[in-house]
Amino acid sequence: MMDLHGKVALITGASSGIGHATALRLAEAGADLAIGYGKQTEPAKELAERIRQMGRRAFIQSGDMGRPEDVLALADAAQTQLGPVDILINNAGAGRRLKLEEITLEEWNQTINVNLRPAFLLAQRLTPGMKERGFGRIVLVSSVAAFTGGIIGPHYAASKAGMLGLMRSLSASLAPHGVTVNAVAPALIAETGMIPGDPEETKTLAPRIPVGRLGKPEEVAEGIMLLVNNGYMTNQTILIDGGMYPH
Repeated sequence: MMDLHGKVALITGASSGIGHATALRLAEAGADLAIGYGKQTEPAKELAERIRQMGRRAFIQSGDMGRPEDVLALADAAQTQLGPVDILINNAGAGRRLKLEEITLEEWNQTINVNLRPAFLLAQRLTPGMKERGFGRIVLVSSVAAFTGGIIGPHYAASKAGMLGLMRSLSASLAPHGVTVNAVAPALIAETGMIPGDPEETKTLAPRIPVGRLGKPEEVAEGIMLLVNNGYMTNQTILIDGGMYPH
């Protein structure tokens, strides 16, 4: 495992679920953390305190990822508080379950603006410094819905598929500078905003997955850490889906 002492990681949507689990793993590996979150202030504070107890620095900032000014403010504040960002985990996401005929233009735009646009804005803001230092890791949290269409709706699937196109373009231009760009594509993960934890719904969804259960945030975090630790992997998507997509 790479020693991340002295490295600064910025992760969005980190107050719960996949983001929370990944933040802890990054801190365990030695990184200082800039924690972006939406409205869950207390969980974000508790996470930051756990990270500080590990001897790492932690900074939290609330923001709406659908607002470009909030996205850029998070990037700038992270660098002011902790120093240059070396690791970027684009994890924040949203999407209401809707059928095609139910999706308004406003709903479509909001989903794209929250799920896809921040990954572009943060990369644009932070990669110049990564290139100068000759080191960077970017991981985009996509979804198996990018391959299968998923259960949330076409607006969500399109936003997550767009992340993979962004990954391919970024990885090609940044690889010569020591910056890798990869993605993970989880399937149905428990304890996230997409799967709130309704026991009855879990019973319905679990049989769809070959391994017979929903995934855990910690299992996705391990996939993210694999990509952070490996400087030779770039332009790759790891499906963490319990066997749902026969790739």
